[in-house]
Amino acid sequence: MLQAGIAKVWGAENPAFLHNNGAGVAGFAAHGVPAYSWWGSFLHSFVLPNSGWIAILVAFAELAIGAALALGFLTPLACLGSLLLLFTYVMSGTASVCAFYALFAIVILATWRTSGWIGVDGFISGRRQRHIALKHLNETADDGVAVRGVEDNVVAVPA
Repeated sequence: MLQAGIAKVWGAENPAFLHNNGAGVAGFAAHGVPAYSWWGSFLHSFVLPNSGWIAILVAFAELAIGAALALGFLTPLACLGSLLLLFTYVMSGTASVCAFYALFAIVILATWRTSGWIGVDGFISGRRQRHIALKHLNETADDGVAVRGVEDNVVAVPA
């Protein structure tokens, strides 16, 4: 996703997506072989007339999703976005590696509890857990319950 987004925003695919009224999306929608007739109708009646802003949306969505997945930031949301884009590609007649990427996105979504351990999500989660633990310790200390200190290394139990 990151590589495709970079190619559409700054690379060789830039004229077809960010300029020329979305010629890349228009060509894709007009000449693809849709999986179902209703999807073909959607491509011809909605995507073709709106190909300019859809092309910009696709280019920046691929860039944002790729960057989010590479950094491990908002990982489940990025996986859902990638599944949505991959769904539209497959339904429009592009097989390529979309199913392989979709499998990875589904695995990351299925392991949502542990998929955020690495990257920015893990850093934020770790900070939040430490903040909650410190807040709990401070609340417990304010209630008159002694908390294990560094100096005395003793735990006092309230009567």
